[in-house]
Amino acid sequence: PHSLINRMDAKGLVDKGQKDGSVMFRCAVSSTGEIQKTWTYRGTPESELLAQELLKCLTQTVFIPAIFNHQPVSAFFYGTVVFSIAEGKPRLRIFANQETAEVAKENNFVSPQPFVGPGSNFAGMHYPDESKVPVAVEATVDLALKIDAEGNLKEMNVVGEDPPLLGFGRAAEDDFGKARFIPAFRDGKPVSCSITLPVYYEP
Repeated sequence: PHSLINRMDAKGLVDKGQKDGSVMFRCAVSSTGEIQKTWTYRGTPESELLAQELLKCLTQTVFIPAIFNHQPVSAFFYGTVVFSIAEGKPRLRIFANQETAEVAKENNFVSPQPFVGPGSNFAGMHYPDESKVPVAVEATVDLALKIDAEGNLKEMNVVGEDPPLLGFGRAAEDDFGKARFIPAFRDGKPVSCSITLPVYYEP
């Protein structure tokens, strides 16, 4: 009853006028399962009510923590919330990935999670040197990653950077190039995968 999917008020969203929509989110989750910070982004048009409901419910939600080598670790969790109205009734789905094709097919796929703790040199995200960023801005970097079934990063490329030429792509490569991941899971089994990871920087 305290899970995120059960906290969200689907009927209330209908009453407020929310139409079909989706929102991506990222949570920094501690090794005890508490959510330390949450970001929402890339919502479809007119998905503001859905994003507000998601953020409100995430402040009250505790996750089962990520586990690596039988130990709970702090991790980034990436997800997508999809809301629709079918035959006059609300339909709410939460997916543990942000891959458009996986979400569209409603596959049982959990994307890799970068974690902080023994076995990983990931230390979170670091805004570029302020002397190289003349005006404090928010930025987005899309990283194409190949990760094996043990959570090892095998390949990484910057495939998008906005704004460009301010060092955010390099910062993302530095931050995530040191990461170890909880591997992807498909139908409950660890698998290798190729994903595009959105990385957001804020001053």
